[in-house]
Amino acid sequence: MREKENTLIPNATAKRLALYYRYLRTLHSQGVLRINSRELSEALQVDSATIRRDFSYFGELGKRGYGYDVENLMNFFAKTLNDDQLTKVALIGVGNLGNALLNFKFYQNNNLRIAAAFDVNPNVIGKEVSGLIVHDMKNMKSVLDKEEINVVILTVPGKFAQDVANQLVDIGVKGILNFTPHSVLTPDDVVVQSVDLTNELQTLIYFMKRQEN
Repeated sequence: MREKENTLIPNATAKRLALYYRYLRTLHSQGVLRINSRELSEALQVDSATIRRDFSYFGELGKRGYGYDVENLMNFFAKTLNDDQLTKVALIGVGNLGNALLNFKFYQNNNLRIAAAFDVNPNVIGKEVSGLIVHDMKNMKSVLDKEEINVVILTVPGKFAQDVANQLVDIGVKGILNFTPHSVLTPDDVVVQSVDLTNELQTLIYFMKRQEN
């Protein structure tokens, strides 16, 4: 498996990497040894030409006539996605959505772990939620520094999103997964990924109606 170095990966490709990795983990757990782009295409509903192009950005990941070695490819994407080592994440805002994310325990499937939680509600601060003690947001810097966390999940009310994002930037956070309905502005060296559940549902309904016509 030969890899390319310093290749600029398109955003659309980067967003599909976790999809490929998750499916490869499933195949590996089932004892599947190899797979080709056609089989990946059918399973993931991604065009096989797109899959081959995505993989080509990383060099020669497979062999003509053989396909892809599932374990080797899974390990490659684990390293690419930094899933071969533990990454600690903080949750900002322990409301209904925040509670749901804490209870989701997604870290059981990979090396991502919510290691700290924060809120401003005095009725929540100091309480244990899913094994974590909720900290006062006033103490974000000291806790994030101590835990060496620079990635956060933002689930505060939308009207506070930008103010909290500004605080996080000042603290030194470099990645924000924004679950609020408001966009947040950050410097170029801080990556923001927004997840708008309302937009996702509206998009789903649009495609459902389009299929009916």
